[in-house]
Amino acid sequence: MGDTWSGPPQLRPGRALAHTPGASGSGSPHRSDGRSPQTPRGARHTDPDGRSRTTPPVRGRPTISSGRHAGLHGPRGLLLLGLPGLLFVLITWQVVADGPLTRADERLSDSLVRRGAAAQFLADLGNVTVAVPVLALVLVYVAWRARATGTDHWWRPAAGAAALMAAVPLWVVPLKELVARPGPAIMGPGTGFYPSGHTATATVAYGAAVLLLLPWLRGAPARGAAVCCAVVVNLGVGAGLVRQGYHWPLDVVASWCVCAMLLTALSRWSRPRSRTPDGTGREGR
Repeated sequence: MGDTWSGPPQLRPGRALAHTPGASGSGSPHRSDGRSPQTPRGARHTDPDGRSRTTPPVRGRPTISSGRHAGLHGPRGLLLLGLPGLLFVLITWQVVADGPLTRADERLSDSLVRRGAAAQFLADLGNVTVAVPVLALVLVYVAWRARATGTDHWWRPAAGAAALMAAVPLWVVPLKELVARPGPAIMGPGTGFYPSGHTATATVAYGAAVLLLLPWLRGAPARGAAVCCAVVVNLGVGAGLVRQGYHWPLDVVASWCVCAMLLTALSRWSRPRSRTPDGTGREGR
């Protein structure tokens, strides 16, 4: 306790740089092993204790998961997957069993069907010939911008959205065959109305387009406007399909539930991957 330490002074832990009297200038920094540093001291970002911090993002490489959208990959992402999934199971069970929810749905549809030009226009926005070209233009633009800025794995968002769009008939058609729900009376005899394929096409196309565009839009107002536009368009498509009598309301809601889960998965897949010091890739945070 009372001993006096007479040995040479020791370096403080956590200090990577030392000041050597023989260096040029007063207190010139260099590595303790005599090698020159790979990164200039002025280019490093350190905290008050001198420890290096995380390198700031590279300019021109936006990330989908930055800011408020990062919540899609945490508890909020699980919520967006779980609640729509449970609702879809409930609706499908009621439709197959012809339960009270289905009968209420049919009564609601009878009061909503009012055919008109405006409703037809909205319903047509869910056509493959309209929605898919919109998504294709966005995919080309986003892929071009990402590659031009040198973003790692620039093809991921576009490839994921294209695969999601191509997969729509792979789950819609089998469900239509399995459930075999008749359509509204105005559509005449026939089955295969559950879930709504037009709703699924519109939701995936316009929803994926906005997801991919968000990182390239400047400012919260622009991003908020894009999201609101996609929501309004998809609500309009659903309303048009119901007003024209092409689908029951639950047909539309069921497709929204499935597409909400698919778009949440797309946002996860499209997360950028940053390079680690050893050259391997890892997902950005």
